[in-house]
Amino acid sequence: MDSRERVLTALDHREPDRVPVDLSGHRSSGIAAIAYARLRKFLGLEDRPIRVYDPVQQLAIVDEDVLELFGVDTVELGRAFALEDNAWADWTLPDGTPCQMPMWALPERSQGEWVLRSKSGRAIARMPDGALYFEQAYFPFADAAGPQTVSAAMDECMWTAIASPPGPLVEGADGLRSLSLRAKTLRAKTDRAIIGLFGGNLLEMGQFLYRNDNFFILLASEPRKAHEFLDQVVEIHLANLGRFLGAVGKHIDIINFGDDLGMQTGPQLSPQMYREFFQPRHKLLWNRAKALAEVKVMLHCCGGIRELLPDLIEAGLDALNPVQISCRGMDPKELKKEFGKDLVFWGGGCDTQSILPCDMPEGVKKHVQEQVKILSPGGGFVFQQVHNILANIPPENIVAMFEAVNSPA
Repeated sequence: MDSRERVLTALDHREPDRVPVDLSGHRSSGIAAIAYARLRKFLGLEDRPIRVYDPVQQLAIVDEDVLELFGVDTVELGRAFALEDNAWADWTLPDGTPCQMPMWALPERSQGEWVLRSKSGRAIARMPDGALYFEQAYFPFADAAGPQTVSAAMDECMWTAIASPPGPLVEGADGLRSLSLRAKTLRAKTDRAIIGLFGGNLLEMGQFLYRNDNFFILLASEPRKAHEFLDQVVEIHLANLGRFLGAVGKHIDIINFGDDLGMQTGPQLSPQMYREFFQPRHKLLWNRAKALAEVKVMLHCCGGIRELLPDLIEAGLDALNPVQISCRGMDPKELKKEFGKDLVFWGGGCDTQSILPCDMPEGVKKHVQEQVKILSPGGGFVFQQVHNILANIPPENIVAMFEAVNSPA
C-alpha cells in the first residue's frame, strides 16, 4: 500500500499492511521547534532552517527527510504554501536556536516578553521570557469596549487571527483559486493522505472570545443568548466551509475540526449540555462537509470525553484525536472494545504526559508496542502520540517511539 491507501484503509476499519503514522499532519500532531532542532542534530541530519509553522504553539515544519525516516503517511494541506524564502523572517527560539517565522506573524519584542499583534495593532498573544509558547492575552467579548460582532472579535483573538500557512497567502480576489491550485499540486506530488485543517470550533470559540469562565456562565445562565451566539458562529463556519471545500475538497482526504470538550478528570460539560448546545451544530457542520466532499471527519478533542463519545458518533464523527489515554475514562482497551467499530482512534499511541518526557527509550518502546497492540486490530487506528511533542522531549525517546510503532513486541 502507499501512504494514502494505508490511512484510508484504517479509516474504513480495515487492517492495512502496517500501522499508518501521523507526524505533523495537523496542528496537534506536531513537534515543538526546539525539540525538532535537537532531533535533527541527534539524527545527524544536514542543517536546514528551522521554520516555525505554528507561531502560537511554536511548532516546526517537519522536513521530508524526517517524514521519510519515520515512515509518516500524512501531510497537512498547509505544506503546499509558504515554500518561498520571502515568506519567512529570521527569529530566535526561546533556547537561543536560530529559526524562521512566517512574515505575517513575526513577534515584536516588548519589556521582558514577545508579543503577537492583530492587524489593528492590539497585543493578542504574549510569550514572557522563560516561556516556550504564546498565551492568549485578549478576550474580545470580555472587554465591554471590544468588538461587537463575532467576525470582528475573531480578528482580535489569538487562535483565529494568527494563522499558520497558508495564512494570508490565500487572501484577496485570487485567494480561493490559489488555494485550489496549490492543493491540486500537492495532491499530484505526494501519495500521503492529505489533511485539510478547518477548525469549526464551537465550545472553544465561546472560550476564545468570552474567556472560559464567562462563556460557561453564559451557557448556564443565559441559554438564549448562548444559542444566538452559537448560531452566528455556525453561520460563519458554514460559509467558510463551503468556500474551503469548494476549493480543496477534491484534493484532501480528511477534514480536521477542533473542539476541546474534555479535562483531565472528564468532560468540561455534561452530556445534557453538549446535546443542547453543541451536538446539533456539530452534526450540521460535519454532515455538510461530507455532502460537499468525499472526506472523513476528524475531531481534535483533548481530555476525558468518554461520556460524550456516543453523541459525537451520532453526530457523524469518523475519527477522534488525540485520544488522551491518561485522562479519566480513556482506557484504550475499554475505548477499543466499546467504540472501535464506530470510531477511528487517531492518536493514543504514546502518552506525552509522563511516558514520552520521563521514561527511558526502552520504556517508551514497550509502551508504544502495548498501545499499538491494543488499538490496531481490525483497523480503525492511526498512530500518533497524544498531542504535540513538546520542547523538553529527549530526541532518543522520539526515535524510540517511531521505531516501535511497527516493530514486534
